[in-house]
Order: sequence, then structure tokens, then C-alpha cells
Amino acid sequence: MDRVLRFAVGLTVLVLFALDAHAQCVMCKAVAEDSANDGSLGRGLNSGILYLMAVPYAIMGFFAWFVFRKRKEASESAA
Repeated sequence: MDRVLRFAVGLTVLVLFALDAHAQCVMCKAVAEDSANDGSLGRGLNSGILYLMAVPYAIMGFFAWFVFRKRKEASESAA
């Protein structure tokens, strides 16, 4: 329980003190300018953000499932 509390406090501190990012990559800027000209501002950016966000979450989910499975197997074999 102590590790969970330390992790939660550390994560909270990181989130609260995170600096705002004011930069844009060249590709994001180009897509935003092109979509603004077409009248569909944000559609392409939103799709790209969702795609880029899904891959790390899928990887983390796989590792969480793998660790959970290994711990469950270890506890069943010890009992």
C-alpha cells in the first residue's frame, strides 16, 4: 500500500508541475493550416492524435495483462 501511495503522490506532483508545451511540430502545423483552408479544422488532427494515443495504451495494456497473468499463475502454484 505504501508503494501505491508514493506512486500516486509522485504522479500528482508530475501532473501539477508539468510545463505547458507551446511548440508544434512542422507536420501538425501543416495539417492545421491545410484543414483550416478546407473548413474542417481539427478533423485530421483529431484522427492523428487518437492514432498516436492508441498505440502506447495498447502496449501498456498488453504488459499489464502479462504481469497480471504471471502473478496469478505464481499465486496459484504457490497455494
